[in-house]
Amino acid sequence: MPVTSTARTPAGLLDYALGEPARPLVTFYDDATGERVELSVATFDNWVAKTANLIQGDLGAQPGDRLALLLPAHWQTAVWLQACFATGVVAVPGGDPAGADLVVSGPDTLDAARACSGERIALALRPLGGRFPQSPQGFADYAVEVPSQGDRFVAYAPVDPDAPALELPGGEELTGAEVTDRARASAAALGLTAGSRLLSGLPFDSWEGLAAGLLAPLAANGSVVLCRHLDRLPPEGLAKRRESERVTHMAE
Repeated sequence: MPVTSTARTPAGLLDYALGEPARPLVTFYDDATGERVELSVATFDNWVAKTANLIQGDLGAQPGDRLALLLPAHWQTAVWLQACFATGVVAVPGGDPAGADLVVSGPDTLDAARACSGERIALALRPLGGRFPQSPQGFADYAVEVPSQGDRFVAYAPVDPDAPALELPGGEELTGAEVTDRARASAAALGLTAGSRLLSGLPFDSWEGLAAGLLAPLAANGSVVLCRHLDRLPPEGLAKRRESERVTHMAE
């Protein structure tokens, strides 16, 4: 059985996954707050569509524009990553805001994000996708802006698989086709197959973290249990989570 479809872009991988819209794709835990969020393929795709519409429409980003993604491993980070792939915007996790066309920041990196002269979006990263009590000065609040966006996304022009899609920390740049190929390779290296559930506690500051936290499970038609602050969970708690979430593979 093939690992996935013949899609040449990360957006194509998600389109293929929509053949099973109700199955889990991302289950997120924050072990500092006790938050748990589960997103099916369809729900994740809806968040991606709304975010892509925000990027293409309200923010006016063009294919090839660079987006500095200053966010931790989080379900909303996975959404933004996939929305960049859908629009042709180059995602730059941990990138320099001063060299980016737009920036997306969590609450802990707002000062650094102000170096971006373009559009700035802030995420509170609160449970249930909650907004800031007061929007940070100079930023649009994602939780305020995204609900009104359309539930379906159509790019103004098809995304070129051979165009830049992702700049990794350290500066390596990958096209959409290369991201997709690497996601498949990472899925195979991790032993993922259809239905696999990978628990990842890795940050999104390397290919390994990005692959484990979204791209490899997506490529394998599996799912991810994405854990932030996993080091705060005692061993017995981790064992219980592995059992309750039917985890088949680990990336810590």
